[in-house]
Amino acid sequence: MDAACGSTILEIKGVTKVFGAVLALKDMQLSVRRGRVHTILGENGAGKSTLMKILAGVYQPTSGTIVLDGAPYHPANPQDAAHAGLTIVFQELSLCNNLTVAENILATREPTRAGFINDKALVRKAAELVNELGLPVSVTDKVGDLSIAQRQLVEIAKGLSINAKVVILDEPTSSLSDSEAEILFEIIARLKSQGVAIIYISHRMEEIMRLSDDITVVRDGSYITTRDKTETTIDELIALMVGRDMNEIYPPRAVPAPAPAPAIDVKPVLAVKGLSREGEFQDISFDVRPGEILGFFGLIGSGRSEVMNTLFGVHHSSAGSIAIDGAEVKIASPVDAINRHIGFVTENRKEEGLVLSHSVESNISMAALDEFAGRLGFLARRRERLAAASEIGRLAIKTTSLETTTGSLSGGNQQKIVLAKWLLTKPRILILDEPTRGVDVGAKFEIYKIIRQLAAEGTAILLVSSELSEVIGMSDRTVVMSEGRMTAIADKSQMTPEQIMSFATGFLS
Repeated sequence: MDAACGSTILEIKGVTKVFGAVLALKDMQLSVRRGRVHTILGENGAGKSTLMKILAGVYQPTSGTIVLDGAPYHPANPQDAAHAGLTIVFQELSLCNNLTVAENILATREPTRAGFINDKALVRKAAELVNELGLPVSVTDKVGDLSIAQRQLVEIAKGLSINAKVVILDEPTSSLSDSEAEILFEIIARLKSQGVAIIYISHRMEEIMRLSDDITVVRDGSYITTRDKTETTIDELIALMVGRDMNEIYPPRAVPAPAPAPAIDVKPVLAVKGLSREGEFQDISFDVRPGEILGFFGLIGSGRSEVMNTLFGVHHSSAGSIAIDGAEVKIASPVDAINRHIGFVTENRKEEGLVLSHSVESNISMAALDEFAGRLGFLARRRERLAAASEIGRLAIKTTSLETTTGSLSGGNQQKIVLAKWLLTKPRILILDEPTRGVDVGAKFEIYKIIRQLAAEGTAILLVSSELSEVIGMSDRTVVMSEGRMTAIADKSQMTPEQIMSFATGFLS
């Protein structure tokens, strides 16, 4: 390890950032040391992203000073930041889907020969990095053909391709399975041993307590405190972050869970038998009753999301049947699914769930426009606005107005807008694929309360999550998948977390 490990590499003092009339950061401070993981913890909208973008040269501070490796630091853009020895891996992917993995990793830094890009050297150099990091991707694959998890790993490799003194990782495990996250954790340990400072942003508390050396809490754009990991607890950190105690991460049910399946008066609203899609999943069978939360757990590549896409008509099945209220149905497209009162909160809200350049109002109403059709086919704008405003109040969405651009809101509020969009369609069956991905603890709790309320109102919910604690904490029963097959289905009280993970890895079946 570098002899200077433990000494200060990055110092932030009195940094303030103002956007018009909005005070995004106020007198922020931070001291980051070599060879340590320094976590920045705070709710969505607390100022974490603004601070990281200032460090990356995307934004310029309104006031305050930053010192990097003993020298004043004021990058005009990310290229300046990289030259100074700081690199950032953003949570939101910045990859070009039509380029290969190698072309993305070395974008703007391609090896050349006689003034032209040297493709062989490009592939070789990228492959060396991918192999060194142990990433399960091929550098010649198009990024657009990769899964969300694989794209996240490519984004990480792109950031680490720069020989940096400080590496910022913004929610790097939000799309990763446990096994893929372990690859990242090994990379972090190697970087620490080389004296590299890591600034880490995550909402996964267990992960934070495992990786962190130092933890800084920010709230409402202001610095709150910094703790040594060994001198704090999860409960204390949550209280500091949200400004209140949170005794229950998972809110209790408002009403009892539906009776067991044999009950005569409780019939499944959705029954799936032998559902298969060639090359993706096989022989999937389950049912879900009104008011039930049916969890789906499995590692990346288990086929969970593919099953949900098929149920919603995005993909077509190759075998099996789907029945609603006991009658077999064919769902050939998402329109068919919506017409049968099925809603789908996709895992990729940025590309599939929202139009970020559009207003909050238009995003909320887009899936239910038929409900606002007026005379001669024109929209009944007043009813549309009233409905959108009602959902904003119901879900406590923080926005200055209905006209606010959706892309300017925090991740938690964007996720609530996706939920609001589908709630306007009045779904009887609601598919939630990673509904709290990239969302802070406070916003998670609010989303969990919404899910509980929907279940209490009789909505049948399919909850897909990579977080085992979330599945156990929210579901009445859990379907476990591994490599495209169901390996278990049981009431959560009938399986321990260890057993669920064993079924998910294929160790038990």
